[in-house]
Amino acid sequence: MKPEFVRAGAPMAGDSDLSPCRPAAYREVPERRWRGFAAVGGRRCVPEEVPVALRVNCADYAVMLASPVDLEDFAHGFLFTEGLIEAPGEVVELTMATREEGIVLRLELATDAVRVVQSSGNSRRLPAATGCGLCGVQSLREAVRPVPRVTGVQRVTAAAVGRAVTALRQWQPLNASAGALHAAAFATPEGEIVLAREDVGRHNALDKLIGALLREGRSAQDGFVVMSSRCSYELVQKAARFGVGMLCTVSAPTGLAIRLAEEAGMTLVSRAQADGFSVFAGECRLDW
Repeated sequence: MKPEFVRAGAPMAGDSDLSPCRPAAYREVPERRWRGFAAVGGRRCVPEEVPVALRVNCADYAVMLASPVDLEDFAHGFLFTEGLIEAPGEVVELTMATREEGIVLRLELATDAVRVVQSSGNSRRLPAATGCGLCGVQSLREAVRPVPRVTGVQRVTAAAVGRAVTALRQWQPLNASAGALHAAAFATPEGEIVLAREDVGRHNALDKLIGALLREGRSAQDGFVVMSSRCSYELVQKAARFGVGMLCTVSAPTGLAIRLAEEAGMTLVSRAQADGFSVFAGECRLDW
């Protein structure tokens, strides 16, 4: 089933073939539920996921399945966590075209960034599943890349963690409408969320958040990241690449995520609720 399209605003600069319609973030579908020993008909909203192709300097780089919102942030964050750019200014031009099959993001990178793309050898060139940040990587060696050490010792109180986790739901309007979306948010050391992004894929949500932080000029040292998902290894990789000192997730981590967090010197908080959480790495940043 192809995604539904909705009327959107003006096209991005330089994209003459952009359709005036873009995929909706969610759609309403018929639903039949079993309740009280009887079948009840109705309707509900479900989130959309759309193929998003990234073309870097006229070459196909990756196709990801993502929620069709905040795609400018997604492009910047994805290229940053992939190691193709170091700063937003290296993206000389970004255009977006809507096709029947999905969305094409065309990115022109600066000269230095072009060299990185040509020498990286990391071109995915294959479709990637929504819930997987690994699909399409061409070698096992590229699957679990070494993580950089995070710098700075920004201390956070246990109460601040609770405040951020409690506030996270208020920053999830798409999930409130349709459900099944993850959120990645950036909170101050006092636990106040200042920015958040949503996507059906947890790694996409984090890429969008990192892209937004980059474009706003915010430093990873100014706070910590809190996410509505479990903590898998690629979240630690992406967070460490941005220099995040503390990553907090609502659900449990994997063993590999814990090992990578320890390697990065990152504080990893998981199973986080308003009234408590577990620390799996880097307890030194927490004030009890």
